[in-house]
Amino acid sequence: MSKIIFMGTPDFSTKILEMLIETEEVIAVVTQPDRPVGRKRTLTPPPVKKVAVAHNIPVLQPEKLTGSEELETLLNMPCDLIVTAAFGQLLPESLLSHPTYGAVNVHASLLPKYRGGAPIHQSIIDGEAETGVTIMYMVKQLDAGDIISQRAIPIEETDNVGSMHDKLSDLGTVLLQETLPSILDGTNARTLQESDKATFASNIQREDERIDWTKDARAVFNHIRGLSPWPVAYTKLDDKVMKLYDAHIVTGKQGEPGQIIETTKKQIIVGTGSEDAIALTEIQLAGKKRMPVANFLSGYHETLVGKELHS
Repeated sequence: MSKIIFMGTPDFSTKILEMLIETEEVIAVVTQPDRPVGRKRTLTPPPVKKVAVAHNIPVLQPEKLTGSEELETLLNMPCDLIVTAAFGQLLPESLLSHPTYGAVNVHASLLPKYRGGAPIHQSIIDGEAETGVTIMYMVKQLDAGDIISQRAIPIEETDNVGSMHDKLSDLGTVLLQETLPSILDGTNARTLQESDKATFASNIQREDERIDWTKDARAVFNHIRGLSPWPVAYTKLDDKVMKLYDAHIVTGKQGEPGQIIETTKKQIIVGTGSEDAIALTEIQLAGKKRMPVANFLSGYHETLVGKELHS
């Protein structure tokens, strides 16, 4: 069995780590530091750390890897390969060149499209028909290394970030397992990325979460599902933030952008910048729990029709 150092942080990475634990010798796991979570700000370990601890694998959690004691520890560990998946930091060149067979990354896009930290979100927001997973060699430049293998998967109309995250995590695990033998015996393919075709998916910022109702209904719909269930798109009702978890397009129903055209028992129907509208079906108003619109409407006693949702 080959000696592997694994580097990753969120849920996306856990299935990949579990597969490597079953098939190879994972000698160390590197992940982000524990972070405060929730209203009580409880210090919580990353999902990858939980898996590593459960298997008694040493865990390193540098705030920044470059120049750290943890980096020196890793450089003193003989290893065959570094595997990363949504780690969240760039690796220094000294570490990239340390393993016998280099360092590879499991990236949730069809590179060179969507280099960066939010490829799943951005592919849905942009209305892509498909996305996928790329296994690639790591280099100093972000997500620019040679491609070893790729596999595509469709983005369905019913998909959001949550569902695509799970599908791509599964796909990445299978593809890495299929690709690893050729990496470790030096027979793998190696395709140069076409950098002039590269696009980028930077980490989502607060301003990226705001809905622009002047856009057409398809763009608004993709924006909502491209941020659900995290970090969640938002608008404002009566100057209170309203998070939007689920919605669909209503064709042929036109109104002023952001204006509530109609309510039904289960929907709030809102005008957009096109001839179609958006039906909101799951929301969360500031200070309230996430809920179906039906529950929200049963406890909301003002007239919503004619009100404006705004940024």
